[in-house]
Amino acid sequence: MTRAIRDIIRRALDAAAKDGEIKTERPAGKAGWLAVPIIVERPKKEEFGDFSTNAAMLLAPLEGRPAREIADALARRIAADPSKNVSRCEVAGPGFINVFLEKSWWHERLKEMLEKGTGYGDTDIGAGKRVQVEFVSANPTGPLHIGHGRGAAVGDSLANILKAAGFEVTKEYYINDVGRQMQTLGESVRARYIELCGLETRFPEDGYKGEYVKEIARDYLERHGCGMTNQPSSTANRSAGEFQEFARGIMLERIKKDLADFGVEFDVWKSEKALYESGLVGDTIEELKKRGHVYEGEGAVWFRTTAFKDDKDRVLVKADGQMTYFASDIAYHREKVKRGFDRIVNVWGADHHGYEARVRALFKAFGHDERMLKIIFIQLVALLRGGAPVAMGKREGEFVTLREVMDEVGKDATRFFFLMRKSDAHLDFDLELAKRQAPENPVYYVQYCHARIMSITAFAGEKGVSLPQSPDMEVLEKLELKEETDIIKHLAAFEEVVEKSAVEMEPHRITFYLTELAGLFHPYYNRNRVVTDDTETTFARLFLCRAVAGVTRKGLGLLGVGAPVTM
Repeated sequence: MTRAIRDIIRRALDAAAKDGEIKTERPAGKAGWLAVPIIVERPKKEEFGDFSTNAAMLLAPLEGRPAREIADALARRIAADPSKNVSRCEVAGPGFINVFLEKSWWHERLKEMLEKGTGYGDTDIGAGKRVQVEFVSANPTGPLHIGHGRGAAVGDSLANILKAAGFEVTKEYYINDVGRQMQTLGESVRARYIELCGLETRFPEDGYKGEYVKEIARDYLERHGCGMTNQPSSTANRSAGEFQEFARGIMLERIKKDLADFGVEFDVWKSEKALYESGLVGDTIEELKKRGHVYEGEGAVWFRTTAFKDDKDRVLVKADGQMTYFASDIAYHREKVKRGFDRIVNVWGADHHGYEARVRALFKAFGHDERMLKIIFIQLVALLRGGAPVAMGKREGEFVTLREVMDEVGKDATRFFFLMRKSDAHLDFDLELAKRQAPENPVYYVQYCHARIMSITAFAGEKGVSLPQSPDMEVLEKLELKEETDIIKHLAAFEEVVEKSAVEMEPHRITFYLTELAGLFHPYYNRNRVVTDDTETTFARLFLCRAVAGVTRKGLGLLGVGAPVTM
């Protein structure tokens, strides 16, 4: 949409230059007007037009003339554009040019979006570039909590948006299945298993105390029994490693089930353990040594990350010979680059802010462009019930899980609420509001917009109204109300919202957009009949409803939220 307006402004610049009213020359052999960037914005106040540009203000220092003088010359030519799509053009303030478009131009946009059908909203700015989005990646030492859930909603929706924008996307989960935390899980399950077998044991001081640990121990007991319980050694001597592997499998099954029910499916599940087994971790450290970025000190092996703007150097191999989590993580990121991704996106919890510099150090150490790495931080979620805080844990060692919230308010409301604010902003999630079937519940308000239009369409069918597949411009010109034009203008912005969401990697933009669309449609419907005695007016309004429903359905789909037919 804004590209069409840029074309009008470029034509005005070319005409003004040809007539000698603009002296600044374009770069030789370049198409379009490249002496200044053509910035086009949609003003927040409608009295400033449909679009606004500051091109004259940018040209002023090059021309050595007042911006308003240049703006007047451009405004005359914009208003007389041969497309005849401009109704008027005004100069405001220090030199802004405000462009007002003919209503027929908006009707043409509506016709275009209807003809695109389900493809409306898709763009090709990604040009097939490969993007890997790694998100959630929670240690399989416990259930997914609501913080993981917000990360899952952001990562999965972002992947959908990037695909719609023409990128080739791989969704990936990194399983941290080695290290002390996994060992502690195995020891915790082993202790609970021994207890279930009626024997005394000491529970690890740093063990996992959640009820889920007892459930895993019961699963193990059901499958393996207690053995010769009159010989305690046969039970007590079962290795923690055996329990660790068993617990890992159980927890991964639960995590995958929770994510599937949340509408999230991963293309790749990457195991940290597999990185070690393949030798990639050791190879990465050796390559860093060859490049002179590794040294030994205090019995440990260090990566000199301070050479790449980190605040301190980082240990790769501890004095006891054990490799750190950081060692496998840099090997994993090196492997991501080797797989040929053009962009690598990590969706991390807010507690990982301090981790960014050391990961970027790896890219610099290997000579990769660190700009290929994008890190999105997910802020904390505060759970409320009717405005009052909900305790984050019911029992010692436990927390509110994603499963609990999904079971209470449903998958759709959970995902929508997680995406109602920018990912790095704190989020208040009110359970009672999410369940309420009322306009103040944002997800209900948006979904009801779609369901309401499906009801209108069904009513029209019952009245014998058969809407043509493709709209006629003469019919669409029946959309004369300001409310109708406002809705069309909002619909016409959808492709650019998707594009901007992909470029900025901000899924919440779609949520905002859909809420605003519903806020335009519901009052319009409440004040105006769609199915009227006039056939052409009925057709025009049904076409408008079809476009609203299509964009709502598409937008909700990008968020991973359903578009119900009835509510």
